[in-house]
Amino acid sequence: MSCHNGQVSLRKLSTTNAFVVTDLEDTPSFGIVRCAKKILQGGAKDLARSMTYTFASFEMKHGGASGGINALPDEKVEAIEKFVEELSGDVSLGHLGLNAGKGISSHAFGKLSEVDSRSALRFEMYGEDTLETYLAALGPVVSADQLINLDGKTIAIEGFGEHGPAMIDLIEERGGKVISISTLSGSISEPSSFDTSDIRGRWGESGVDFVKSADGEVEPAWKVFQSGADILFTGSKMGAVNHLTAEKLKVAALVPHQPIPFTARALAILQRNNTIVVPDFIAVAAPIFASWPGENTDVSQVIQSSIDHISGVIDEVSNHDDGLFLGACYRAESFLETWQEKRLFGRPLAS
Repeated sequence: MSCHNGQVSLRKLSTTNAFVVTDLEDTPSFGIVRCAKKILQGGAKDLARSMTYTFASFEMKHGGASGGINALPDEKVEAIEKFVEELSGDVSLGHLGLNAGKGISSHAFGKLSEVDSRSALRFEMYGEDTLETYLAALGPVVSADQLINLDGKTIAIEGFGEHGPAMIDLIEERGGKVISISTLSGSISEPSSFDTSDIRGRWGESGVDFVKSADGEVEPAWKVFQSGADILFTGSKMGAVNHLTAEKLKVAALVPHQPIPFTARALAILQRNNTIVVPDFIAVAAPIFASWPGENTDVSQVIQSSIDHISGVIDEVSNHDDGLFLGACYRAESFLETWQEKRLFGRPLAS
């Protein structure tokens, strides 16, 4: 069953308690799917909108999508299998492209990946990570380094996840020092900077629980906001930085490494305090350049292309009279107006 609300289309699946939102009508759409006891449609619409702005920022005629699978832990495997089966036809035709998000392993979406119209180059290994994972780390780091040179800066990473180890490597390469990390399990700090290889090893062994001590003790995750770091990379969830958190933050820059991690009120407060706030739809964009590479394009060329494109957009909008965020929004919206008859209502910000 499908229904439309302006441009946004909501499709409820018939075989399981799940849905997919697409942001633009009759347009190939791409985005992430999450699985939990209850996934809200409003959040999925926000994620789809952010993805639409990502594509528009780099003049790609695609739309954003996002999905939710509502399932209890003992229902999860079956629910994901039914979701994959019901949507595999749309994915194989190129109408949809769906990535596994929170609560879903990449293996569980293997059948969708096999028929996805996007390039398999994104799954090739680059060092210790897949290209897609490496690019997810690269975009935020490139954005931050261009706006506020990372050399000698202290860094906090809120919402450390799959691309976290690559982020730390990239930050260190540029002279930054990661002094605080939070995961879904808690937080850790190291005033003199973490050892990157140690963090990668611990992440590989324990995942989000690597922040726990041997006896299971751990500092609360919110302490990452009080680290005193120069730059905060954020992305544990949508709206992770709300107005209350923003009032207390003392950072030179806030850089998303996942979609829409700050609210509209938080953005206003941070800008008032002269904090550089990088638009999420720019910072997280790098993986799209591995989805449709040119013929005979190799991994190193994709990486360089993503760096050049992201740097170019940031350079263009960084001194906009209305600020970096709105400047980037105007730029994306200008492109959308060249091929979409209806204007979108609502920008990519968490509620």
